[in-house]
Amino acid sequence: MKAFWHTFFYQPLYNALIAIVAIIPGHSVGVAIVVLTLVVKGALLPLTAKSSRAQKAMKVLDPEMKAIKERHKDNKEAQAKAMMELYQKHKVTPFSGCLPIIVQLPFIIGLYFVFWKGLSIDPAILYSFVPHPEALNMHFLGLDLAARSVVLAVLAGATQFVQAWLVSGKTMNEPKEEKKEGASFQDDFQKSMQIQMLYILPIMIGFFAYSISAAVALYWTTSNMLSIAQELYMKRKGRTGMVAKSV
Repeated sequence: MKAFWHTFFYQPLYNALIAIVAIIPGHSVGVAIVVLTLVVKGALLPLTAKSSRAQKAMKVLDPEMKAIKERHKDNKEAQAKAMMELYQKHKVTPFSGCLPIIVQLPFIIGLYFVFWKGLSIDPAILYSFVPHPEALNMHFLGLDLAARSVVLAVLAGATQFVQAWLVSGKTMNEPKEEKKEGASFQDDFQKSMQIQMLYILPIMIGFFAYSISAAVALYWTTSNMLSIAQELYMKRKGRTGMVAKSV
């Protein structure tokens, strides 16, 4: 397993980062991380777009889902079957929203190990066709990427919150939902998970971003900012499409 991880994740990620550093003027590791993040997000764009569409579809189906729960409130098996039929009918995958984060985990873990003992040129794991940069500039916008950074940790947590807020579709003026009498455990659990994703996850990410090197925090922050930009674009595109249909 260790050999598999090293060969297919750690070594390619290390070489990709060094290759980008080598061709960037000034050999900035920070700029290289931003470029690498753009490449990763670009590769995951079809998956994240599909995930975003699925989440929006789930919101549209919310009234039907509530009706199914009410109709089969005394028969959990029939309720689950009706839910699956609804998902299949509209070609929706309920857990697709987690896929982009899960797919990115190997990159985040790989970056952690790349910077764990300090980034340096190691000919033993460097591919023969990857150029050797003269030096590695570990400073980016006045921050030392080899050390911890409170600034990047806060940015990582804050951008994660904004991203989760946009995905949830909430607005600042949206009234809070009152807990309905007789709400099921499933409803309470789902609401609890939404609260954790919106408020607890950003705090956890901020904590972990500070615990590891600033380089990984920079990757996470950049990734979140790109996701925010994508979500805003899709929301604007959706509103434009609705206006066009109404004209």
